[in-house]
Amino acid sequence: MPAARRMRRAAAAAGVVERFAGMGSALAGVMFVWSMLSPLLPRQLFEHFVGRFLRRHARRLAGLVDPYLTVTISEHCGERMKLGDVYEQAKAYLSHQCARRARSLRAERAARDGGGGGDRFLLTMGDGEEVYDVFQGATVWWNSVSSGGGRRYESPWFGGGGVVYDDDRRAYRLLFHRRHRDLVVDSYLPHVCREGRAIMLRNRRRKLFTNAGGDRYRKSAWSYVAFEHPSTFDTLAMDPAKKKDIMDDLDAFRDGKDYYARIGKAWKRGYLLHGPPGTGKSTMIAAMANYLDYDIYDVELTSVATNTDLRRLFIETKGKSIIVIEDIDCSVDLTGKRKKRSPHAAAAAAAAEPGDAAKDESASKVTLSGLLNVIDGLWSACGGERIVVFTTNHVGKLDPALIRRGRMDKHIEMSYCCFETFKILAKNYLAIDAHHLFDDVRLLLQDAKIKITPADVAEHLMRKCAAADEAASCLASLVRALEKKAKGKATVEEETVVDE
Repeated sequence: MPAARRMRRAAAAAGVVERFAGMGSALAGVMFVWSMLSPLLPRQLFEHFVGRFLRRHARRLAGLVDPYLTVTISEHCGERMKLGDVYEQAKAYLSHQCARRARSLRAERAARDGGGGGDRFLLTMGDGEEVYDVFQGATVWWNSVSSGGGRRYESPWFGGGGVVYDDDRRAYRLLFHRRHRDLVVDSYLPHVCREGRAIMLRNRRRKLFTNAGGDRYRKSAWSYVAFEHPSTFDTLAMDPAKKKDIMDDLDAFRDGKDYYARIGKAWKRGYLLHGPPGTGKSTMIAAMANYLDYDIYDVELTSVATNTDLRRLFIETKGKSIIVIEDIDCSVDLTGKRKKRSPHAAAAAAAAEPGDAAKDESASKVTLSGLLNVIDGLWSACGGERIVVFTTNHVGKLDPALIRRGRMDKHIEMSYCCFETFKILAKNYLAIDAHHLFDDVRLLLQDAKIKITPADVAEHLMRKCAAADEAASCLASLVRALEKKAKGKATVEEETVVDE
């Protein structure tokens, strides 16, 4: 038997003995009076009186025998619509304070050591395990419980229509003597939450979440891997002035909790990253996450069946996160009924084969209205400190309602490579700040007719070997590529003039 359970039972037995010792004479007197009166009362009246007495005072009588109270902290709150913060904080607190006393444990990987050492593990209580804790002289007991037995059920909320979720519910039960009730409620539980938050912050591993390709029976709609992208604003290939403007905007958002509350807005901000392919939109998102120390939720809209499921996804996101929808212009049709189909398109739809109709039935039914509601409607306030990022290669294809100010607050154009961007790339890839070929690169990039993406420049600057003159070789390759682009543009212009 675990030591915590033996201690609790011993304390309970001592409390019972103490209480009954003081009640012995009182109960004896009551029984004596009752034995004198019971023969004088009719049987029906006797049974009615005893039944009412027991029903009214059963809990009080049970309290005389067992003076312990229980507080249950469930894993989910709000009818399972989101994970409970108190449960996560209690889990972190118990893993740090009490898990070493448990015999059945769960192991989870913690954050990497700052010194680059091996990985550490967090140990939490296994199901059915019980540990004790002492706070200001009061002993309390924690028990990890799981109910449901892995049963599956059709959710009345998200999706219905055959979408099935696991009914395995976890919780912590806190047991304490009733004389410590005020201490536990007013002091101990707030202490657990404070310490748990601090421990979670120290052990936090940033995560990259996805909703694509998951198990439909999973309790959460999200699965994740550790986020370890190395991109930072120091290595991001962008004009330094533009980069500083973005960093200042992110700082204002991160420190703006009171400001957003004062102006009556949900604590969120939208960023639209637009530009040609290869200009660093995904790299920008990674740099933002590393700068703010936020998690990333990568939303795959084609894997979301309905607007209700999309709402569930957003509800399950947590604070300090970036919610990303990449290439939003080509993921699902978000035009709704704003555009009428041409007669040719209507005829093609009418002539579609049954197999095509089946594909349409299984396709995502997320609408523009549903997306607008979760990013800017009432549901957008369910949680705080969240950034929403859309990326697109063709900003002109997006519905104006989707990208207006207030939804996408800041529009950032990720453009072609300029000389300032090139210098950052040369520093990153070649570890040089100056070279005699820099002047040639500058002159070529100043030509507005030459357009080359940072990704293409980076490919030319990528070292192919460790030779001493590798930097000169890479720069010469880039100069040749730029000259080729300039010559190609000139040829096209000459042909245009001849045609005219």
